[in-house]
Amino acid sequence: MKGSEVIASALTECAETFYAVPGYPVTEIAGILCAEQVINEKVALEYALGDSLSGKRSAVILKNVGLNACADPLINATTQGLVSGVVVVAGDDCTALGSQNTEDSRFFGELAQVPVLEPGHQTCARAVAAAFEASEQFSRVALIRVTPPILEGETNDATLCHRRGTGRLASSDLTMRGRAQAAERVLASMHNWSQNSPLNQLRGGIVATGPEEGDSHVVTVYPPPAGASVLNNTRELGRPFLFEHRCLKGSDELPVPETYHERGFYRTFCRGCPFKSLLNILSEKGITVICDIGCALLASNPPFRIGRAGYALGSSVAVAARSTKIALIGDYALMHSGVNALIDVYEKRLPLLTIVLKNDRMGMTGGQPAPDLLKYIAWAEPEVCPADDVSFLNDELKVPDEPRTLVVTGTCPEGCSHETVEC
Repeated sequence: MKGSEVIASALTECAETFYAVPGYPVTEIAGILCAEQVINEKVALEYALGDSLSGKRSAVILKNVGLNACADPLINATTQGLVSGVVVVAGDDCTALGSQNTEDSRFFGELAQVPVLEPGHQTCARAVAAAFEASEQFSRVALIRVTPPILEGETNDATLCHRRGTGRLASSDLTMRGRAQAAERVLASMHNWSQNSPLNQLRGGIVATGPEEGDSHVVTVYPPPAGASVLNNTRELGRPFLFEHRCLKGSDELPVPETYHERGFYRTFCRGCPFKSLLNILSEKGITVICDIGCALLASNPPFRIGRAGYALGSSVAVAARSTKIALIGDYALMHSGVNALIDVYEKRLPLLTIVLKNDRMGMTGGQPAPDLLKYIAWAEPEVCPADDVSFLNDELKVPDEPRTLVVTGTCPEGCSHETVEC
């Protein structure tokens, strides 16, 4: 069987949902899987993260340059965490046969602190299983890097045995700094995972990755499975990633992740915030939402505590569409990068209530003016109501049967800033 067929078969056994943006060299994998085509790669990964929160394993199929588009949720998922495994299969076009550059996806492993696997002809199926297990073990997305030689060549690895695990979301007691610290502490165990992986064959001599030939073969390319003495003579497709990282080591000497209690305070909305009535209703109804980055993220803190997760700017729409079915997002965040997901959600008629906090400003970065989004989303036929219309909000805040956008308007009090409350 061709490598693309074996990888697709392994993905079918390991995951429940599949999303793709077609492109060389992974279009064939997406076709075999009948993967759901998504408007862009960022939305595809956000859908997958939403499925993860719902307990479904998910895979995203994209090409190397498409990995750039989903970098924001990819990196933020490392500090937010996930529940069920999420794997991104990135097809690297090492000779720019069908791409505008020869980007090497392995470098995203270091950037996002995620495990990266590059299967060879003997490890295609097992690498897929190992990627899902690593995603759940380390509570972050796992990346599989594939190239045309491995996809188009014959492979002998068609036997698959995989185990399901459970990831975890970052503790709500951790500050943002504490979440980053907690994610950093996992790196040491990722190094151990790579060094002890049965997929690697380290016998000395030439070390090869992917479909290259050598006496030794490395599959877990990030973190690297060995030091300079083994990896000095490495044969790779693309840039010399493994060679450049041959001296990388994990560290156990890291600070304990910071909690709100230890820091002594948490932040919440401005004292005169016009949206508190909306937040109170959501809290009283016991409604759980996906919070977006910005003021909406504060809804995860006391006293409201209504946020299940928050991954990246503009991400709440797609994540919520596959999980809680209710997204809470600011008007600027929707304009920034959430509108692509909104288009995809409406095109597919997914049941989702998108609650937009419209204050016409960028509340987290100094109050700079934001564009009036209403003239740009008229196609969504949004319902608009003032934040103080408690009766309307009380009736309308519920999961719909089809996509619905509710724009709640309010004016931020001049001169106010987010309130700091002692724990």
